[in-house]
Amino acid sequence: MNIHEYQAKQLLARHGVAVPFEIPVQSLAEVRPAAEKILARGGAKVVVKSQIHAGGRGKGTFKSGFQGGVKVASSVAEAVGFAEKMLGNVLVTKQTGAEGRRVRTLLLAEAAKIKKEFYLAALLDRAMGRPLLMASTEGGMDIEEVAAKAPEKIFKEWIDPAVGVMPFQARKIAAALGLKGDLFNAAAKLVAGVFNTWWECDASLVELNPLAVAELPGGRETVLALDAKISLDDNALYRHKDIQEMRDLNEEAPLEIEAGKFNLNYIKLDGNIACLVNGAGLAMATMDIIKHYGGEPANFLDVGGGASQEQVAAAFKIILSDPHVKGILVNIFGGIMDCNVIASGIVAAVKETHLNLPLVVRLEGNNVVAGKKTLAGSGLKLVAGGSMADAAQKMVEAVGK
Repeated sequence: MNIHEYQAKQLLARHGVAVPFEIPVQSLAEVRPAAEKILARGGAKVVVKSQIHAGGRGKGTFKSGFQGGVKVASSVAEAVGFAEKMLGNVLVTKQTGAEGRRVRTLLLAEAAKIKKEFYLAALLDRAMGRPLLMASTEGGMDIEEVAAKAPEKIFKEWIDPAVGVMPFQARKIAAALGLKGDLFNAAAKLVAGVFNTWWECDASLVELNPLAVAELPGGRETVLALDAKISLDDNALYRHKDIQEMRDLNEEAPLEIEAGKFNLNYIKLDGNIACLVNGAGLAMATMDIIKHYGGEPANFLDVGGGASQEQVAAAFKIILSDPHVKGILVNIFGGIMDCNVIASGIVAAVKETHLNLPLVVRLEGNNVVAGKKTLAGSGLKLVAGGSMADAAQKMVEAVGK
């Protein structure tokens, strides 16, 4: 699950990470008092930031033609003017696609004079099987770009999960960023706070980009998380009721929300061949083989290893809610899964939805004989696939007609 920037900073602040003074607003009526409160603290400017689950907001364009989802205002009136052009309007960035995202929340923040930008993240290194703190002196850039152009500027520190981040490790990161004196101490504290946020919140990623040395009103320099992204492990959300409440369904695809109600893993794609598969690996392979034979997958849909007949029926309804779908490929390998349960679910779903699209089914594994018998005796117009390759070829041919 993803959360907004302002929510990520709230979680970080709970764990001792320094963040700018800022106020989230969801209506134009809230903008003026928020901007006045920020400027009353002695700051000269207010940053107005669109809150959507996508990067590249500053370089984005609203469908109204207004440029930029992040603006710096020099007065309350200017902040209100920016908010009027952002709030309720659709922002298109390189990550949203052409459809963009509607801005329903703005974050008004105290502008700080930035002296230096860094990158800092906590994540899981799956190859090493350990938590990883990763930092770079090249803040404000995509870390992938830094890795490609200047990999020597990325510093890594692996953490023993049995003891957590140690003080010397936090200090190593601060030293690698070239900080000294009070800034060194502040950065070491912040690094520990970032790791503890990642650990305590069961996050998959905590990313500060940029982490900055900033001059506050009065001339004091400090280290601040100017921007933050947190992605959370869905499987651990039951332990965090407060974080669950941060979920913004407006930022998620309606079909993916509906799939979640039935414990189905569904991601909509841009193609026209729908896939219904059990197992994430098999689902990826199915999409690959569709592409191999010239087709375009319309979705990733994993019904899991123990799907019920009701879940299969729900999966069909979700698939058919996508108007771009022109055919459905069912690819099931029964290990834990009973092929006959899937077959019964297919029959029930096709009859209930009055399916009139091409349907190719490949069944293999546990109780496959009974499953094929159920399909054969159903009277449905479907095509049997003898193998993954055979099923994919038949599906691409059927859609291409």
